[in-house]
Amino acid sequence: MAEREQNEIDELLAKAGVLSEALPFLRRYSGKTFVVKYGGHAMGDEDLVLSFAADIVLLKQVGINPIVVHGGGPQIGAMLERLQIKSEFVDGLRVTGKAAVEVVEMVLSGSINKSLVTAVNRMGGLAVGISGKDGNLIHARKLRRTSRDSDSNIERVLDFGYVGEPKTVDPRVLETLAASEIIPIIAPIGVGDRGETYNINADTVAGAIAGAVGATRLVMLTDVPGVKDKSDQLIPDMTVKQARAAIEDGTVHGGMIPKVETCLDAVEEGVEAAVSSNGRTEHAVLLELFTERGFGTAIWMGAG
Repeated sequence: MAEREQNEIDELLAKAGVLSEALPFLRRYSGKTFVVKYGGHAMGDEDLVLSFAADIVLLKQVGINPIVVHGGGPQIGAMLERLQIKSEFVDGLRVTGKAAVEVVEMVLSGSINKSLVTAVNRMGGLAVGISGKDGNLIHARKLRRTSRDSDSNIERVLDFGYVGEPKTVDPRVLETLAASEIIPIIAPIGVGDRGETYNINADTVAGAIAGAVGATRLVMLTDVPGVKDKSDQLIPDMTVKQARAAIEDGTVHGGMIPKVETCLDAVEEGVEAAVSSNGRTEHAVLLELFTERGFGTAIWMGAG
């Protein structure tokens, strides 16, 4: 047999193997809801965006209900700089004044949201962009945190302006969309008691929505592969107890702490498993959901 023919056969066998491995997962997840948070630098790469969009369309086509929540920090920063609106970070959060929150909403609910909607539609899906304001999806409250001065030991309240957190999530609009062919693409904006706009961390929104809709999976696509141990090796799965211990002993540190805490909150709200993985890898969603090994770090309740 010619070498070219053998190579073609090998490629076909490899594809058959992939489909065979995916089949049990397709059966298991049919009719289930997955919430996918998409953010990081992958959002600035058109090829990766289209790869992500193709994954989301495939989920819908095989009977899974995907809900996408997106971020947009770099794009917000660029627009604020362009408009010469000053903005600073405190404890990793952008202080958002009245002028800044208008830009945040414009960027998140406008250009970013509609670019992702367009990508999903280009890949054969039927996507609709909404924010937390639509259908009263996210009723928000002002985020309040305190900080203690190391010298005086005096505690002070930090004011982040129009930065909020979900107070309640009303999933009715998402339930309506789930019964259709429509894929919701959600901008992390919430509405307050008096109709004010709040900028909310996209990870937090994704976790809150996953809990509210009873999602089977929360998938957090970021710029890192997942949680690594102290030898810099990826940890493929962790129980809630193990994840909390990893935060306590410093294995989980820096920017991974709030992401892992979001995963923990979602699991404790009833989500079967929450996964953090690298969105800069092509078809990261499919690799995580439809292979035995998975792709990132999965956190689940565990025994006890």
